[in-house]
Amino acid sequence: MRSRRELVIGVTVVLIVISIVISVVIAVLSSGPVPAGGTAMRSWPASPTASASPSVTAPPPVVIASPDLLGAARLSPTNVNGPVNILLAGVDRRPDQTDDSVRTDSIILLHIPQSHDGAVLVSIPRDTRVKIPAYPKSGFKGRTAKINSAFQSGYQAAGTETEKRARGMELLALTIKQTWGIAFDGAAIIDFTGFETVLGQLGGVTMCVEAQAEAIHLALDKDGKVVEVWYDDSAKKIRGIPPGGRKLIYQPGCYHMDPAVALEYARLRKGSCCPAGDYDRQRHQHQMIKAILDEISSTKMLKDPTRLVQVLQSAGESFTLDLGSIRAEDYLAMFTNLASGNVTSVRTNAGRIFTLRGSSDEALTPQTLEMLAALKNDTIGAWLAQHPSFVVPHP
Repeated sequence: MRSRRELVIGVTVVLIVISIVISVVIAVLSSGPVPAGGTAMRSWPASPTASASPSVTAPPPVVIASPDLLGAARLSPTNVNGPVNILLAGVDRRPDQTDDSVRTDSIILLHIPQSHDGAVLVSIPRDTRVKIPAYPKSGFKGRTAKINSAFQSGYQAAGTETEKRARGMELLALTIKQTWGIAFDGAAIIDFTGFETVLGQLGGVTMCVEAQAEAIHLALDKDGKVVEVWYDDSAKKIRGIPPGGRKLIYQPGCYHMDPAVALEYARLRKGSCCPAGDYDRQRHQHQMIKAILDEISSTKMLKDPTRLVQVLQSAGESFTLDLGSIRAEDYLAMFTNLASGNVTSVRTNAGRIFTLRGSSDEALTPQTLEMLAALKNDTIGAWLAQHPSFVVPHP
């Protein structure tokens, strides 16, 4: 049986990883339910009141699904003395889904250099055209397609949910390795349910709004409470605002946002707030990653193992983590340097869209391929210094 110290270390490491992973599924929240009935915004720096935690009760055991998610795409270190790559994926599976049409609509490469003094987050556009290799485990024959279908091609076929997710992640990792030569030390998956629940446990996050933005999946009722609405894409109009209600408008400034409101802002990619479309949404995703990392790594939370366990357990089976053979203590020592100010967000194609003619697939530019090669070779810090247009500006 693990000691209390070992448990707390393990939980802390997992939660820091969760703080990154849970943000990658914001893009898939276009049709799922959103928590309603909460206050929309509180002016920053207000924060939720922390609930009291028992001072003598040890946290309960934590069980996390931990299959091999990487297979042949895994690096095999036993410590973190060198650079570390972790593949993070958000899947669009809903609780009531019965078919195999499960895709990774958000894919992030987390790179920590050998110096361990920061981290780089690179979002791979979900429409990037790649050659997905054949995968006998699921009977997939291989084809050229958008990268977000790689997970589905491994996920399909019989098996438990854990087995299907492990196959999907392995094929995604193999696709990345074959295409750009990048292998991974660890990986994590979270789905819609896990993301929504964990963010609710955190009580929201502080986000900074750069330009006025209009919510399209949420509105306010006559009492100023959040309600779910829907966007009629054909009419370009919000539907379902209750009588006496109004649109939810984000004004420039920094606010502590409740979960539903933060999720809505981070998923926006249309309107005057988001001229670059999906790249603006990626930027908002990375902003939320940093905000959650700040919340998770706050002194109060790290000293409250009971609350850490509660947040972790809220994800339940929706979260799958594979840290390989590296000890949790080694990951913890490495992650302690990763305050949000040390996390650099990178945009492929310098934030511009390059759609392949005659399709909706996207191509990566030669400079983006150089950037990914620099990530592989752990020289991305120097590369970004020479190519600042690839760095997402701080809000």
